[in-house]
Amino acid sequence: MFSSEDAEKAKMSSAALLRLISAKSRRFVPLRRFSSSILTQERIADLVKAADVVVFMKGVPEAPRCGFSNAVVQILKMHDAAFSSHDVLVDEDLRQGIKEFSEWPTIPQVFFKGEFVGGCDILLQMHQSGELVEELEKIGIKSALLKAEEDDDKK
Repeated sequence: MFSSEDAEKAKMSSAALLRLISAKSRRFVPLRRFSSSILTQERIADLVKAADVVVFMKGVPEAPRCGFSNAVVQILKMHDAAFSSHDVLVDEDLRQGIKEFSEWPTIPQVFFKGEFVGGCDILLQMHQSGELVEELEKIGIKSALLKAEEDDDKK
């Protein structure tokens, strides 16, 4: 629960709050770093909303630089789901910022319509259980696996 003191802090400007935190902890928190973090979080918020499916990964879809990122790419390709990707290895602020944004410690990270879905393990479980087909359908993407089943039924 929030106290009345917390409510007052929420009304403060970020700079005033930063000074208060610095004064209470008796350590200097550079305002530039704080601003950079806010800008990174705003940038990430825009990135996750820019496409229906967004993946933060190590490498690029054509050349993943980690097995987990490769697995996520292969699963999405199996479903023929178009996605936007962002290579966290070329931007350290993005690499750390996405972990803070989602409160998830590992890469890759997958978002559907701006909502965090999970990492490789979650996506793999969803794929194996058939839940991924349903979740993709909810955001307007018809899985290639579903299309293949329909084609088989017509034969």
